[in-house]
Amino acid sequence: MNVASVSTGAQVPMEAPVVAMLFTECPVPVYRAACVVGSSSVAVQTVYVQQPISFYDHPVQMCCPSCSKMIVTQLSYNAGALTWLSCGSLCLLGCVAGCCFIPFCVDALQDVDHYCPNCKALLGTYKRL
Repeated sequence: MNVASVSTGAQVPMEAPVVAMLFTECPVPVYRAACVVGSSSVAVQTVYVQQPISFYDHPVQMCCPSCSKMIVTQLSYNAGALTWLSCGSLCLLGCVAGCCFIPFCVDALQDVDHYCPNCKALLGTYKRL
C-alpha cells in the first residue's frame, strides 16, 4: 500500500491501480484527491473519466457504459430525415409508381443506431441529416 502526504503533513493511504490485462473489463482512468475535512478525518473523492465517443455509419470499438465490457457495436438502420426527404424528392420528380420508396432500402440514406452485442443497450445514434 502506498502512502501519500497531504499539505498538512497527514499520511493518506492510496490503493495501487488495478490494470485489466485482456481488456474484458474496460480500463477507466481513475483520479483520486484527498482533502482534510477535520483534524483527523480524511475524505477521498474518486472521479471516473470517460472520453466522448463519436458514432458514424460503421461499427465502433468501445467500452459499454451499461455492462462495462469492451465491445464492437452492432448496427441497426432506421428511416430518418434524409430517407424521407429522398423519398419526397423522388416523388416530386415523378417516381410515384413505387420507385420513390427505394431510399428505404438503401443503408447509406438511413440513420444508424449503435447497440451493445452483450446487453443490447442503445449506445448512440448517427443521424445523417
